[in-house]
Amino acid sequence: MPTTRRGALLGAAGSLPAAAASAQSAVPRDPVIRIGVLADFSGPYRDTSGPTSVVCAQQAVEDSGAAARGIRVEVVQGDHQNRPDAALALVRRWFDQDGVDMVCEVNNSAIALAVANLAREKDKAQLASGAASSALTGEQCSTHTIQWTYDTWMFANAVGSATVRNGGDTWYFITADYGFGHQMERDTSRFVQAAGGKVLGSARFPFPGTTDFSAFLLQAQSSRAKVVGLATAAADTVNCIKQAREFGLTRRGQKLAGLVMFTTDIHAIGLETAQGLLLSEVFYWDLNDRTRAFTDRVRPKTPQNWPNQEHAGTYSACLHYLKAVADLGPARAKASGGEVVRRMKAMPTDDDCFGPGLVREDGRKIHPAYLFEVKAPAESRGPWDYYKLAGTVPAEQAFRPIEEGNCPLIARR
Repeated sequence: MPTTRRGALLGAAGSLPAAAASAQSAVPRDPVIRIGVLADFSGPYRDTSGPTSVVCAQQAVEDSGAAARGIRVEVVQGDHQNRPDAALALVRRWFDQDGVDMVCEVNNSAIALAVANLAREKDKAQLASGAASSALTGEQCSTHTIQWTYDTWMFANAVGSATVRNGGDTWYFITADYGFGHQMERDTSRFVQAAGGKVLGSARFPFPGTTDFSAFLLQAQSSRAKVVGLATAAADTVNCIKQAREFGLTRRGQKLAGLVMFTTDIHAIGLETAQGLLLSEVFYWDLNDRTRAFTDRVRPKTPQNWPNQEHAGTYSACLHYLKAVADLGPARAKASGGEVVRRMKAMPTDDDCFGPGLVREDGRKIHPAYLFEVKAPAESRGPWDYYKLAGTVPAEQAFRPIEEGNCPLIARR
């Protein structure tokens, strides 16, 4: 069942007994492998992560064949409330009391960075399939964390550089005022400037809780930048785009660049408003036969919210994790999350969402990225048919080169 705020805080209080309990927790007494889906179940990113990510984690368990190998797997879920303190209290209880071996999703960069430290301390695994900060594989990389789906460097590279090349050479940012938003703005600014563009300024809005973006949109309009970059995600992006249309920004010649967007966002906005938007994703349900096969398995379990790239990342990460568990054996896997992560890095990846890939030494999962254009209403053939492929970024070019990340794990070589 979802973990409430009260339950998370009570769990934190219950996890404070003496160090002896922590030492005993290192001895695996429960043969069940437990996966914790830490996500937003009650806030602005519920549709982007939340229940559909749980479904995808459960689908990975089913597709892994763990049951046929005699490996018992349970999936639990918890609401991080977009608060690092509440998230850490919950995850500490998971690790110390509930026998959780791996935490995935974690669709909040500040929380993912905090959980990375706890996972390393407790020798557990974190597969950050929803967090976007490229710091997770840079200066703050960890032996116990893999960043699975996307990151700010990838989005900035794919959207920022291409837009400048197409004439959008002056930018103004509307940025969510927390770790992810700041990183997204910094990374995109760097690519805009490297391509010959200029950044004229930015406006940062409080997160979470902002629903009225009028003041920030007026600042963007006054800047006269050709492009307004939205360093936002999920509901914030949806609200900002809708209000920008109402303010007439696009009618006055300014373009909106959705730096991090998902099919769930387009679904909420509607094709009439979103048509023509360029955005980057690493998964789309109608991309090829394998993505369609995956979606056909998941869709009956979540018919109102088809899987997006974040959900696909949770599936892919859990599937590869369970392959490593099977390779090591569940007892060894429960004894050391760090050993499971090392085995995951040593094994090639392959699944219906992303195809073949690999996990680098810095914890970055590598696969292609895609540039999509949102269809006009007349081009859509049915429900969730929103994108047409505009370009492909090969896997070896999609993510930051390993030598540029300043990951301490690489510096030790």
